[in-house]
Amino acid sequence: MRTVGVEEELLLVDPETGEPQALSAAVLAHAEREEKEQDVFEKELHDQMLEFATHPQSGMEALGEEIVRCRKEAGRHARETGCAVAALATSPLPVSPAVGMTRRYRWMAEHYGIATREQLVLGCHVHVSVESDEEGVAVIDRVRPWLAVLMALSTNSPFWMGRDSGYSSYRSRVWQRWPSAGPTELFHSPERYHRRVADMVATGTILDEGMIYFDARLSPRYPTVEIRVSDVCLHADTAVLIATLARGLVETAAREWRAGREPVDHSVSLLRLADWRAARSGLTGELLHPKTMRRTPAETVVRALLEHVEDALRDTGDLDLARTTCQELLRHGNGAQIQCALLERTGSLRDVVTECVRQTQAG
Repeated sequence: MRTVGVEEELLLVDPETGEPQALSAAVLAHAEREEKEQDVFEKELHDQMLEFATHPQSGMEALGEEIVRCRKEAGRHARETGCAVAALATSPLPVSPAVGMTRRYRWMAEHYGIATREQLVLGCHVHVSVESDEEGVAVIDRVRPWLAVLMALSTNSPFWMGRDSGYSSYRSRVWQRWPSAGPTELFHSPERYHRRVADMVATGTILDEGMIYFDARLSPRYPTVEIRVSDVCLHADTAVLIATLARGLVETAAREWRAGREPVDHSVSLLRLADWRAARSGLTGELLHPKTMRRTPAETVVRALLEHVEDALRDTGDLDLARTTCQELLRHGNGAQIQCALLERTGSLRDVVTECVRQTQAG
């Protein structure tokens, strides 16, 4: 069974006002004093962010338990330094992002200017194990049409710096400002994939292979395909759903490749439109159907995704979990819908943040 790991980025905020706090160094220092956790939490681009990574897991129950534990531990370390953590993909309140002062981050700030300073966005990255680069590239080619559906399920960033953005995932729109971000053309072979990456680095426009921000890429550190389209999810069970579906997509794609089925040759232009549509409406309107690239109700597209990965999910015992969680999201709303409902009820973005802090800690 393929293993799955999740990286989540959390927003550090004042527990009373909800305003982002540039305290990642203090939170990390507190975590590092507890030796058992020093490999879990990491610094990110901005000092208002904290990242954690789970261990590779074969079972989704174990993965969910680890995500919940890491969120609670992050919250505990944050409290010790006077802040709190919120699983929000953008800050609903105005903030002046503080770029970390590592050599890498200084390079990015110098080369990309305001685009770097405005990248206070928080995602959920899913790593799924693959047997080889050949299998990994075959997977990347075949999962492309379905990634926008994962984005739609995860959307959790309707507000941007004190304003309603008009999007369910404004994080994804900000993320697209990186020159290497977004969907990719078909690669067909690991040689062509690695040649494309080397050519991109050779331009000097990006610093190194770590700045290849494809929607799905071969991880530069692990034997995995890394899927990078999702907002950080307000609730841990939504993150588990994204990981479950990501593994189902990888396994389904690998089976198609072994069976000699060619990938769907949608253009990058169409895939970008599918991404935009998912970011705009999330689960509340229409998406582009991955097979036809025509506007279709979100519920129908989610059902199509479940049908596409049904055999793979049944084989891992995850089908019922995926169906149930999808139904719950369609019925009760994902993070973006919850945030909008909170604002409508309270009239206060500060109240939105403080309630999301509570829900983050609740799992």
